[in-house]
Amino acid sequence: MKQVIVSGMRPTGKLHLGHYLGVIKNWVNLQDKYDCYYFVADWHALTTKYDKTDELKQNTYDVVLDWLACGIDPEKSVIYVQSLLPEVAELNVYLSMITPQNWVERDPTLKDMVKILKTKEGQGQQMNYGLLGYPVLMSADIMMMNADLVPVGIDQVAHIEITRDIARRFNNLYGEFFHEAKPLLNECSLICGLDGNKMGKSYHNDIKISDSEDDTSKKIMTAITDRSRLRKDDLGHPDECEVAFKYWKIFGADDEIATVRSECEQGLRGCAQCKRQLGDKINSILAPIRERRKYYEEHLDEVDDIIREGSAKAKEKASQVLDGVKELVKIYK
Repeated sequence: MKQVIVSGMRPTGKLHLGHYLGVIKNWVNLQDKYDCYYFVADWHALTTKYDKTDELKQNTYDVVLDWLACGIDPEKSVIYVQSLLPEVAELNVYLSMITPQNWVERDPTLKDMVKILKTKEGQGQQMNYGLLGYPVLMSADIMMMNADLVPVGIDQVAHIEITRDIARRFNNLYGEFFHEAKPLLNECSLICGLDGNKMGKSYHNDIKISDSEDDTSKKIMTAITDRSRLRKDDLGHPDECEVAFKYWKIFGADDEIATVRSECEQGLRGCAQCKRQLGDKINSILAPIRERRKYYEEHLDEVDDIIREGSAKAKEKASQVLDGVKELVKIYK
């Protein structure tokens, strides 16, 4: 039997190239090797956006549209929405009863989110009970499918530790049942935003998977380059180019990267020309993805079917796991 993988995303709107390169591209590659469960974490979205739900349903659609466009195949992977599995909420209750408070408080996921709340973006919100319990709910998501592996970046490995701790504590209390899910490191390219900082919707420095070719080209023209160059024929320093050359190294073929480097260093390539070509390159790579997304945008009934069927498959697995949990905990049935 294939090992089980679980991973999810909060529905915050249309996804960008950071999501594609850092997460989705890896998910696509995992589909043939593992039993993959990918979910839209709409309950998690409520931990910080509980008062901004007008776009929650559309954001859920947008996440699934981008997944499908990028190659997540519902014939190979189970695509579901977290809130369509009430079993997750029930498992969350059982796990919360056995999780010490200090485990939650030291979890890096929670610490990161608390920091966001204190920023201007977070509008100085106080931590709510749901956010405090975020690490346990995250563990319930993973343990609901009794996952073997969770694909993460190197900076997220510590986030999986609380899930392993909770699974181990459950097994010690009630008997061996849950796998202790291990992190599966992503093999991915990290991409910065157009301003050189972390790419993010709230920073207005992202290129969305669903952007038009024209919008992408215009955004690329704002990318930071080699600040030391004032004229086209100045000798360039590709390794000091803050954004554009980094993008070339991600999206370009080896010969293209070598040409860009050589022409830049010799002053034969202006930054504007370089970014126009870069925009064309990125648009050519995204063209088939955007074409698939347009199809699904025009066939939302198919998207609904994929979500409902995937959620039904996930629910079947979740029900089996929950029955085992209730049997071990000796809950009245």
